[in-house]
Amino acid sequence: MNIEGSTPNIMAEGIKVVARNRKAFHDYHIHDKYEAGLVLQGSEIKSIRNNQVNLREGFVQEREGELWLMSVHITPYKQAGIYGYVEPDRPRKLLLHRKEISRIIDELHQRGYTMVPTQMYLKNGRAKVEVALAKGKRDYDKRQSLSKRDADREIQRAIKERYQ
Repeated sequence: MNIEGSTPNIMAEGIKVVARNRKAFHDYHIHDKYEAGLVLQGSEIKSIRNNQVNLREGFVQEREGELWLMSVHITPYKQAGIYGYVEPDRPRKLLLHRKEISRIIDELHQRGYTMVPTQMYLKNGRAKVEVALAKGKRDYDKRQSLSKRDADREIQRAIKERYQ
């Protein structure tokens, strides 16, 4: 499902944001966002509910017509013992509609996009990950984004001081 707008409203839709990948917005120009389910094993859902997820190095890779979430660290759940242990950085299959997968794969191959996870959240008790088609920023783009953010912050500070 293509997600429009900003982050989901936590109260209105019963969504709990578990992890955000703020570095993705710094390193990439984000174009399209999609909501995908995850295939989890063992006690991974308990670790996700405890906010023990790191999306920083994560990316999405295409394998044999399927999309896989790579290098996302989900810490093993301590109370599960040896039976609940799963490799923390293992590849995890993304669950999307077939049409979405084919559209994403076409854009990944033709236009030179990459796909990165931007946030992971629980929606009605199920783990979902928001993945985005993105193009890498150059160093001057990153500097420009930082200077724009600083200027906006300075403007807001000046407006706040003026009206107090």
